[in-house]
Amino acid sequence: MLHSDRGFQYTSQKFKKILEKGNIMQSMSQVGRCIDNGPMESFWGALKCEKYYLHTYHTFEDLERDIEAYIYFYNYERLQAKLNGLSPMEFRIKAA
Repeated sequence: MLHSDRGFQYTSQKFKKILEKGNIMQSMSQVGRCIDNGPMESFWGALKCEKYYLHTYHTFEDLERDIEAYIYFYNYERLQAKLNGLSPMEFRIKAA
């Protein structure tokens, strides 16, 4: 699944065909609800500042490996002030 806002590049027929070829389901924010995408914008901003901009990637595989490692780090190890100093998974477990 690929979630995005309703930017022109994500609503084009060409992009939709690429998703279909890759058997990827598309999910979009509601019209007029840009806030829906806020958490993902925050995540990608953190990933770029804390990982991507600090490295030079020579292969797609290196980039993919680091993104996967960062997703794990972000969810299980990265403490966040807005979550009372817990990682997202710790916060979710305590909230359940």
